[in-house]
Amino acid sequence: MAVDANRAKEIIAKRIAMELKDGQLVNLGIGLPTLVANYIPDGVNVVLQSENGMVGMGPTPEEGKEDKYITNAGGQLVTIQPIGAFFDTAMSFSLIRGGHVDVTVLGALEVDQEGNLSNWIIPGKLVPGMGGAMDLVTGAKKVIVAMQHTAKGELKIKKRCELPLTAKGQVDMIVSELGVMAVTAEGLVLKEIHRDTTVEEVISLTEAELIIDDNIKVMEI
Repeated sequence: MAVDANRAKEIIAKRIAMELKDGQLVNLGIGLPTLVANYIPDGVNVVLQSENGMVGMGPTPEEGKEDKYITNAGGQLVTIQPIGAFFDTAMSFSLIRGGHVDVTVLGALEVDQEGNLSNWIIPGKLVPGMGGAMDLVTGAKKVIVAMQHTAKGELKIKKRCELPLTAKGQVDMIVSELGVMAVTAEGLVLKEIHRDTTVEEVISLTEAELIIDDNIKVMEI
């Protein structure tokens, strides 16, 4: 299955949006996770948080309607809903560390079959730093990793993370453009695949050992 990066990100964001439930407080990380806000299903009302001090974050602004003063934690331009509020980062991290965030969606450089996460590294400056990721993955009730399945031919879903860990054993779900995987006590379970791929292809592009769900489904996007 070969798709360009923009299409891959759209697939991932749409599928993750389907995981969100009415009334949840959801943190969206910088980059790809921000796109989830554009695909929340009709009738599902969630409150989106950005750790720089905002709840009620909305979708990506339309071209020409951007407000340079409304940005997420990564400096990306976003919108604010009528119910939204701004506050300092101390209050924002009180929500996170206090266990009030139901779901956090964040990107990763690597994730492994034990639910370990690596999403920052300073020496190569792949990202500017860890940000609030360490707090989010330990404070949120559910952790969803949103990432493309491979990067420049390198496999990102590992048997064991090779980069410095952001958190150990905290990931609950991985969503890529190829499929949906759940981290369980038994291992990494492939629950869904994209309609344009096969189980065999997903296995070939995954270093981690995959358990194939007996009732594997096609991603509904």
